[in-house]
Amino acid sequence: MPRLPVLSGRKICQALEKLGYKVDHQTGSHIILRNVKPPYRRLSVPDHKEVARGTLRSIIRQAGLTVEEFLSLTR
Repeated sequence: MPRLPVLSGRKICQALEKLGYKVDHQTGSHIILRNVKPPYRRLSVPDHKEVARGTLRSIIRQAGLTVEEFLSLTR
């Protein structure tokens, strides 16, 4: 399994937007994304300069992706 990079919350949102996630709203320092296609998943991404690797791995898992699929979206 490849090592996860340290990304900002905005970069994570940009990668997830390629899959059909759109910004629903922002509450405090968390950006709430909603998938416009079924399944209508909601994800909460912290709007931090550096998101911890464990948090990023959890977001990837909740989006239904593998680490390799997510890394291909960030390139």
